[in-house]
Amino acid sequence: MKIRSAAWAAVAATLALTVTGCGASEPVPDSSASGSAAEGGEGATEYPLVLDNCGVEVTVEAPPERVVSLDQNSTEILYSLGLQDRIAGTASWTDPILAEFEDVDESVPRLSDNAPSYEVVLDADPDFITASFGRHFNEEGGIATRDRFAETAIETYLSPTDCEGSTTINGGGTRTKLLEIDSLYTEIRELAAVFDVPSRGEALVADLEERTAAALDGADADGATVAFWFADTTTPYFAGSFGSPGLLAEMSGMENVFDDIPDDWTAAGWETVVDRDPEVLVLGDLQRNRFPGDLLEDKIEFLESDPLTKNLDAVKNERYISLHGAEMNPSIRLVDGLEKIGDFWKEKDAD
Repeated sequence: MKIRSAAWAAVAATLALTVTGCGASEPVPDSSASGSAAEGGEGATEYPLVLDNCGVEVTVEAPPERVVSLDQNSTEILYSLGLQDRIAGTASWTDPILAEFEDVDESVPRLSDNAPSYEVVLDADPDFITASFGRHFNEEGGIATRDRFAETAIETYLSPTDCEGSTTINGGGTRTKLLEIDSLYTEIRELAAVFDVPSRGEALVADLEERTAAALDGADADGATVAFWFADTTTPYFAGSFGSPGLLAEMSGMENVFDDIPDDWTAAGWETVVDRDPEVLVLGDLQRNRFPGDLLEDKIEFLESDPLTKNLDAVKNERYISLHGAEMNPSIRLVDGLEKIGDFWKEKDAD
């Protein structure tokens, strides 16, 4: 059901063949000659590069040589920019890597399937750290604060999709407005600037925009009500109004039945779900398979056998849309999720 533009397929094929290189069109500069690859070129990064990143000033003196990516979302952006040879380690995986990056990923160290310890991160000897979720930078329950990393001369970068000003959403804050897809594009462009590959960032953004337009073209949800179930059968986690699923609902013309809850995710009782009775259920297929109800088939089996949920309108009519966990997060896979939702409604309209 996935739509892939010809431009994206060509980019992915090129990157998949450059496991140790970074593509002929825009070589990643050697840090010993900062900016040399793009020197004099249009849009070349000027160092030191100073970013206002979620209320933290980040100063990059030269393209990083050893980056640790703490989340799958940021890892796949780095792979999409052809920066795999600069990655010293990855962590926090919910799903298999995108197919076009399977070979690339095999050559990159995985520090942990979940969040690594502070010591494990330091052992990778990074000079730059990226994260998609601010919880990693919490003093309690996180890996280490951004200040603590700065004390060891390691700059950190947090995805703008997890920020409202200096408030980090998954670091304990709450959204006050709907996530904007431009925040994702800002992340792509800023990471491309950090590594002095700005044209790759622009090409990736252009492709995502093209795919988004194609996904929505001819897909008519007509205001259908929807609920996004991420995980857990006992106390299920459903998406609130302002996070990535809220953006998916807004862009595709659906109405989230939990749009009165600002949290990205909320623990809801099944009685509440039944009371709100969505017409469509978006089900997370979490290949991590660590908790009951992570997998799609487990979710469907539960829904169709439980005395409460089997009477839901979406269950009786088998109106399910399956998304990977990463497709329900604010990442480049957001567009993959939008394509699957668009395909669902296009097929419905064709029936």
